Amino acid sequence: QVQLVESGGGLVQAGDSLTLSCAASGRTFGPFAMGWFRQAPGKEREFVSAITWSSGNRYYADSVKGRFIISRDTARNTVTLQLNSLKPEDTAVYYCVADTRPSYGAVMRLSVVGEYDYWGQGTQVTVSS
Repeated sequence: QVQLVESGGGLVQAGDSLTLSCAASGRTFGPFAMGWFRQAPGKEREFVSAITWSSGNRYYADSVKGRFIISRDTARNTVTLQLNSLKPEDTAVYYCVADTRPSYGAVMRLSVVGEYDYWGQGTQVTVSS
Protein backbone atom coordinates (compact mmCIF):
# COMPACT_ATOMS: atom_id res chain seq x y z
CA GLN A 1 0.00 0.00 0.00
CA VAL A 2 1.03 3.59 -0.65
CA GLN A 3 -0.16 6.60 1.30
CA LEU A 4 -0.16 10.07 -0.19
CA VAL A 5 -0.43 13.06 2.11
CA GLU A 6 -0.88 16.56 0.72
CA SER A 7 -0.08 19.82 2.45
CA GLY A 8 0.14 23.49 1.65
CA GLY A 9 -3.38 24.48 0.68
CA GLY A 10 -5.00 27.64 1.93
CA LEU A 11 -6.74 30.90 1.20
CA VAL A 12 -4.92 33.41 -0.99
CA GLN A 13 -5.71 36.42 -3.15
CA ALA A 14 -5.69 36.51 -6.93
CA GLY A 15 -2.17 36.90 -8.21
CA ASP A 16 -0.59 35.24 -5.19
CA SER A 17 1.47 32.07 -5.16
CA LEU A 18 1.11 28.85 -3.19
CA THR A 19 3.09 25.64 -2.92
CA LEU A 20 1.48 22.23 -2.55
CA SER A 21 3.50 19.26 -1.40
CA CYS A 22 2.74 15.56 -1.44
CA ALA A 23 4.66 12.97 0.54
CA ALA A 24 4.42 9.30 -0.38
CA SER A 25 4.96 6.55 2.14
CA GLY A 26 4.39 2.85 2.38
CA ARG A 27 5.88 0.02 0.43
CA THR A 28 8.98 0.48 -1.71
CA PHE A 29 7.98 3.38 -3.84
CA GLY A 30 8.88 3.70 -7.48
CA PRO A 31 5.93 4.98 -9.45
CA PHE A 32 5.79 5.55 -13.16
CA ALA A 33 4.47 9.04 -12.51
CA MET A 34 2.93 11.32 -9.94
CA GLY A 35 0.74 14.31 -10.41
CA TRP A 36 -2.12 16.52 -9.35
CA PHE A 37 -5.80 16.71 -10.15
CA ARG A 38 -8.33 19.20 -8.85
CA GLN A 39 -12.06 19.38 -8.35
CA ALA A 40 -14.10 22.52 -7.98
CA PRO A 41 -17.62 22.50 -6.49
CA GLY A 42 -20.13 21.17 -8.97
CA LYS A 43 -17.47 20.22 -11.50
CA GLU A 44 -15.73 17.05 -12.53
CA ARG A 45 -12.26 16.21 -11.34
CA GLU A 46 -9.72 17.53 -13.83
CA PHE A 47 -6.06 16.98 -14.60
CA VAL A 48 -3.62 19.68 -13.54
CA SER A 49 -0.10 18.34 -13.94
CA ALA A 50 2.03 15.20 -13.92
CA ILE A 51 5.68 14.28 -13.83
CA THR A 52 7.31 10.99 -14.75
CA TRP A 53 9.37 9.64 -11.90
CA SER A 54 12.53 8.42 -13.59
CA SER A 55 12.92 10.98 -16.38
CA GLY A 56 11.22 13.98 -14.81
CA ASN A 57 9.18 14.81 -17.89
CA ARG A 58 6.48 17.34 -17.03
CA TYR A 59 2.92 17.65 -18.33
CA TYR A 60 0.42 20.42 -17.72
CA ALA A 61 -3.19 21.21 -18.44
CA ASP A 62 -3.54 24.15 -20.80
CA SER A 63 -5.32 26.12 -18.09
CA VAL A 64 -2.24 26.13 -15.84
CA LYS A 65 0.60 26.01 -18.34
CA GLY A 66 3.03 28.83 -17.71
CA ARG A 67 1.70 29.44 -14.19
CA PHE A 68 2.17 26.14 -12.33
CA ILE A 69 5.40 24.19 -11.94
CA ILE A 70 5.63 20.55 -10.91
CA SER A 71 8.74 18.96 -9.50
CA ARG A 72 9.71 15.77 -7.71
CA ASP A 73 12.31 14.63 -5.22
CA THR A 74 12.96 10.95 -5.78
CA ALA A 75 15.10 10.63 -2.66
CA ARG A 76 12.34 11.95 -0.40
CA ASN A 77 9.41 10.52 -2.39
CA THR A 78 7.76 13.90 -2.67
CA VAL A 79 6.12 15.85 -5.45
CA THR A 80 5.57 19.58 -5.31
CA LEU A 81 3.27 21.87 -7.25
CA GLN A 82 4.15 25.55 -7.33
CA LEU A 83 1.03 27.59 -8.11
CA ASN A 84 1.79 31.10 -9.39
CA SER A 85 -0.42 33.92 -10.62
CA LEU A 86 -3.41 32.27 -9.03
CA LYS A 87 -6.89 33.05 -10.33
CA PRO A 88 -10.28 32.61 -8.65
CA GLU A 89 -11.01 29.81 -11.14
CA ASP A 90 -8.10 27.85 -9.62
CA THR A 91 -10.19 27.40 -6.49
CA ALA A 92 -10.63 23.67 -5.92
CA VAL A 93 -9.62 20.70 -3.84
CA TYR A 94 -6.26 19.54 -5.15
CA TYR A 95 -5.46 15.83 -5.10
CA CYS A 96 -2.05 14.21 -5.29
CA VAL A 97 -1.94 11.05 -7.38
CA ALA A 98 0.49 8.24 -8.08
CA ASP A 99 0.62 5.80 -10.97
CA THR A 100 2.37 2.63 -9.79
CA ARG A 101 0.85 0.27 -12.36
CA PRO A 102 1.14 2.09 -15.67
CA SER A 103 -1.09 0.97 -18.48
CA TYR A 104 0.11 0.36 -22.00
CA GLY A 105 0.88 3.78 -23.41
CA ALA A 106 0.66 5.39 -19.98
CA VAL A 107 2.39 8.56 -21.10
CA MET A 108 -0.60 9.27 -23.33
CA ARG A 109 -2.96 8.71 -20.39
CA LEU A 110 -1.38 10.87 -17.69
CA SER A 111 -4.33 13.28 -17.85
CA VAL A 112 -6.83 10.49 -17.26
CA VAL A 113 -8.29 9.89 -13.79
CA GLY A 114 -8.29 6.14 -14.25
CA GLU A 115 -4.56 5.95 -14.91
CA TYR A 116 -3.75 6.54 -11.24
CA ASP A 117 -4.11 3.90 -8.55
CA TYR A 118 -3.34 6.01 -5.48
CA TRP A 119 -4.95 9.26 -4.43
CA GLY A 120 -4.38 11.58 -1.51
CA GLN A 121 -7.16 12.98 0.63
CA GLY A 122 -7.01 16.39 -1.02
CA THR A 123 -6.12 19.89 0.09
CA GLN A 124 -8.28 22.97 -0.39
CA VAL A 125 -7.01 25.92 -2.39
CA THR A 126 -9.21 29.02 -2.34
CA VAL A 127 -8.37 32.08 -4.40
CA SER A 128 -10.29 35.26 -3.65
CA SER A 129 -10.74 38.01 -6.23
